[in-house]
Amino acid sequence: MGIIEVVRIAALLLILALAGCNRGQQNNDAVRQGVIEYLQKVGMNVNAMDISISGVKYDGNKADASVAMSVKGTPGTQMTMGYHLEQKDNKWVVIGKQDTSQHGAGAAAGAGGENPHAGGAMPGGENPHAGGAMGSPAGGGKMPSPEDLPPAGKKK
Repeated sequence: MGIIEVVRIAALLLILALAGCNRGQQNNDAVRQGVIEYLQKVGMNVNAMDISISGVKYDGNKADASVAMSVKGTPGTQMTMGYHLEQKDNKWVVIGKQDTSQHGAGAAAGAGGENPHAGGAMPGGENPHAGGAMGSPAGGGKMPSPEDLPPAGKKK
């Protein structure tokens, strides 16, 4: 075996190794685990939820995931959220949420992981959030400060 053959084999092995590493990054299970870790950090009880990845769009070390969530045992009630993720230390980490502008049941993603209703109301329907914020007598739509709230007594 000559030096040229050894170099060719080494180059081929290097290319295959790099291609394998790149494929490992595009793993929906790893993205799901990153979303679950994020939800746990923000205080959600993920053990009581069914969480699945509806679709992922990869862009190098970044990804946009559409995640379907529901309370276990309620398959008809589902919410879809979009998350921006980034790969850090060989793990997918949520770095922000996508603005899906939707709430409630039946908000499943369409084909290819894209939400056909993202960005507004459902076709033919009005935006349920239109009309501005509800005003309050004391704060003009703002939350009252804790000092303005009545004391919370002990329940008997």
